[in-house]
Amino acid sequence: MSYSDAVSADQRLVILEALEQDSGYSHNEHVLRSMLEATGHHVSRDMLRSQLAWLEEQGLVTVALVGETRVAKLTGRGEDAARGNARIPGVARPRLI
Repeated sequence: MSYSDAVSADQRLVILEALEQDSGYSHNEHVLRSMLEATGHHVSRDMLRSQLAWLEEQGLVTVALVGETRVAKLTGRGEDAARGNARIPGVARPRLI
């Protein structure tokens, strides 16, 4: 696995975990960027939107456009990946403490 693949996989996990922690399993892209920054991932809006599109293609989230803002919602498959109950190539595994 290359460095950029590892970074992308971790970013995707952070997004899924952030969605899983919300009571509605949903966040807008501004909150998700803040969560990524809090874990050391400084991404552009375009990069976040690319990650959300990838996650949606894999069936891990759904993405709705509200005005000009994207809102992601976790799917059941995405929840399984966030909790480590499913292995998805391209998504890092959660770290157990």
